[in-house]
Amino acid sequence: MQRDIDVAVGSTEMVGFIGSFTQVVHSVHRASAAQRLSTSGSLRRSFLEKSRARVDVRHRSDMRMVAQDGQQNQNSETVESLSQSRLREVRKLMANAGFSAIIVPSSDPHNSEYPSSCFNRRAFISGFTGSAGTALITMDSACLWTDGRYFLQAENQLSESWRLMKAGLPDTPSLESFLQSNLAAGSTVAIDPLVHTIANVRVLRTCLMVADIKLASIAPNEHPVDVVWGSARPAVPCEPAHEHPLELSGKSVSQKLVELSNELVKSHCDHLVVSMLDELCWLLNIRGLDVPMSQFVIGYCIVHKSPEDSSEGPSATFYVDQSKISDDLRASLNAQGVRIADYEQILQDLKTNLKGTVAMDDNTISLGLMEAAESNTALSVKLVTSPVVLAKAIKNESELSGMRLAHVKDGAAVAEFLSYLESRITDEEQPISEFELGEVLEKYRAKQDGFVCPSFDTIAGSGPNGAVIHYRAEPESCRTVFDKELLLIDSGGQYREGTTDVTRTMHFGNPTDWQRKTFTLVLKGHIAVDSAVFPSGTPGVLLDTLARSPLWQAGLDYRHGTGHGVGAALNVHEGPHGISPRAGNTQGMIPGMIVSNEPGYYEDGSFGIRIENLLIVTEKSTEKVFGGRPYLGFSRLTMIPIQRKMLDMSLLDEFHIKWLNEYHSEVWNSVSPRLEGNALEWLRENTQPIELSSGKQKTTSASRRDVMKAVGFGVVSLFGQNLGDASAEV
Repeated sequence: MQRDIDVAVGSTEMVGFIGSFTQVVHSVHRASAAQRLSTSGSLRRSFLEKSRARVDVRHRSDMRMVAQDGQQNQNSETVESLSQSRLREVRKLMANAGFSAIIVPSSDPHNSEYPSSCFNRRAFISGFTGSAGTALITMDSACLWTDGRYFLQAENQLSESWRLMKAGLPDTPSLESFLQSNLAAGSTVAIDPLVHTIANVRVLRTCLMVADIKLASIAPNEHPVDVVWGSARPAVPCEPAHEHPLELSGKSVSQKLVELSNELVKSHCDHLVVSMLDELCWLLNIRGLDVPMSQFVIGYCIVHKSPEDSSEGPSATFYVDQSKISDDLRASLNAQGVRIADYEQILQDLKTNLKGTVAMDDNTISLGLMEAAESNTALSVKLVTSPVVLAKAIKNESELSGMRLAHVKDGAAVAEFLSYLESRITDEEQPISEFELGEVLEKYRAKQDGFVCPSFDTIAGSGPNGAVIHYRAEPESCRTVFDKELLLIDSGGQYREGTTDVTRTMHFGNPTDWQRKTFTLVLKGHIAVDSAVFPSGTPGVLLDTLARSPLWQAGLDYRHGTGHGVGAALNVHEGPHGISPRAGNTQGMIPGMIVSNEPGYYEDGSFGIRIENLLIVTEKSTEKVFGGRPYLGFSRLTMIPIQRKMLDMSLLDEFHIKWLNEYHSEVWNSVSPRLEGNALEWLRENTQPIELSSGKQKTTSASRRDVMKAVGFGVVSLFGQNLGDASAEV
């Protein structure tokens, strides 16, 4: 295969990357494995007992630590001067290396959504802590591209030295177009090949060639941002891994390897590289705490198909910091055909030890890994879509049972919290800060057996902060929550059994008529998706229209996707499916998938509304089955009441009210056995059925016609408008 990057100034032989990996992984002194690991039983207890403390100390503050690094002892410097200083030092190093520009993405070597703090180069150099964004530094400019979820956050966090590039808006050039227009022919753009995917580099290289601009790999240990970061860069996580039990995984590692081996045979490949951490942990039935807000272990895996003309089964090599692996876990993996090797050994194996054809997913595997494989004359590379992605997304019954239990626990925790919050604000008249609110909510979740950590930083936005789609409260600048403003809370938990993600919008005083109207329009879109019945294989882009239709009819919309996949005790965002206006995602819905349903509405400087439940894709019984094709729908996972005070009853009909009553009955039956006292009474009050008012009823058929008006023309009209990258996940 043709190499996808020109070797230019600053490049080195691939062997140098091995040294880079080794230095990164072993750059900090660690306690011995004997001190940190124990038997599997005590490891499980230790993991659950200590994880909350570790999360509180490290994970919850990861992004904040990076953004604020260096400021504690520099009180005399402003954020602007600190930003200028860092950029000045980076540009000196760029000039010495002959680089005209460097691209600094959010990614780590595993293309993680929430990288560990040691990989957060972009947050360090720009100050922007959102989970999605790419920084570009040239000799005379510094730009940050991000999507509509983060526009307001980026405006608040970027210093005047940085220019915000609002991706998806008509006047915003792409990063590639910007480089073409602003760099001279013969210039060199530098990247770290271990944090850029093969597909990303292919597009970038093609665009730069048009303008006669070269693309260079930054030499190991010489990344300008890393050099400026220096000793303040956080250490690589070294938390112990543990086994995810069969009663929750539903399938052994050896079974999964057999299925992947069959896929390799079909694609005429001998090996498969697994780089994404959710894929790795799902495949090997392991969990850990290496990555914030996720139950991940940092590592790689290469799956090897069953040898021909041999009774031996398939095998795999797990590349990991071996001090994380207990004797019991090692024995369990070895017994299922998994060999354990050092983390950095993957590059050497790709360069010299593997033969045949290796499959790589160009959307997830880094350029650095492909370059290592291409340097091996006995190994050829075949670009494929990783078969792990879809296999992981379709949950088996054991995984679904665990997710149901996690959501019942989460429902109890959130009910206790909301009971406390409402009483504190309305009865005791004691306001609470947005930041403290997030801490208190986490404490209520931590009371639940099996709680590990939050699944993402809690978004608690009061009033105008609710309009910042991925707002993060900081203690020194957050607002106070009281009974005069709308409050949006988007939060979730990682439990031993599963992962949760829920958003509720509420008012503890008297919402305005406009707030109630927009809330009710959002709810109607939510109900439309929840109630949808559709042919098997329907992609999420067709369901997205249902969520937006009530808002469209009022001339309103929102700048994010409607739903994303969710992992089972893994990460809060997963593919390949989703619900969004992204026409390129043609992945159809399949029973067993889990997807969020979260339409919203936001008025900058005023308030934000979002209503989110997680749903399981299920088969539905229909009167007819056209063409023998089964029909699908959803069952609900999230068990948390929707505030009735926010409803504009004039906009609801019997169909919507029946849905609310049935949902609240389901919440009560599922969660009430886990509550007592004030929390139980709060749940009882907030799940009471709504009485139908004959004067405000419409017919159910009319409601369905209103929703379906958008289906015939909605997709076409949606693709013709610009929502500031509305395809982005929430």
